[in-house]
Amino acid sequence: MKILLVADKIHPALYDYFEPERWQDIDLILSAGDLKGGYLSFLVTMIRNVPLYYVRGNHDQRYEQTPPLGCENIHGRIINYHGLNILGLEGSIWYNGKGVQYKESQFWWQVVKLWPSLFRIGKIDIILTHNPAYGLNDGKGYAHRGSKALLYLIDRFQPRFFIHGHQHLSYAMRNRIITHNKTKVVNAYEYHIIEI
Repeated sequence: MKILLVADKIHPALYDYFEPERWQDIDLILSAGDLKGGYLSFLVTMIRNVPLYYVRGNHDQRYEQTPPLGCENIHGRIINYHGLNILGLEGSIWYNGKGVQYKESQFWWQVVKLWPSLFRIGKIDIILTHNPAYGLNDGKGYAHRGSKALLYLIDRFQPRFFIHGHQHLSYAMRNRIITHNKTKVVNAYEYHIIEI
């Protein structure tokens, strides 16, 4: 299964210079936030018969009035797609209170609310978030620090992939992908393709 990941910035190959044949083998699209709703609707229209699941980034409060058409918000949920269990959590760590931001205690509360489903299902294949986990591809600045609640999820459930946005590769990050125990941590900035 080929999964297209997108986040934070529109890549010209997926919009201005879109070539349908280049993306015809994509099976699923996951958005880690901070992209215009119209762009997500464009992707799900142009890459046909493929679902697009998303979580909102800290700049996506406009989705409340105009959500991306044809796409599904999976914040606070675990969905199953062709045998893959995918958990979604939106937003960034709190830094100025504007947009979709959560204090660390609020991230923990979101995790606690998911416990019944997490323990019933037992296995998570992909965690899709906007914010990085603490110490894993996060930034040094206050606005881009990772969440300890998200790190707990990775350590406890060891998903195959932890996919995030928020941390632009231009912010002096050196690696798009790192490995933490059994989990590949992937920054979805602009776009990236993973295969399962």
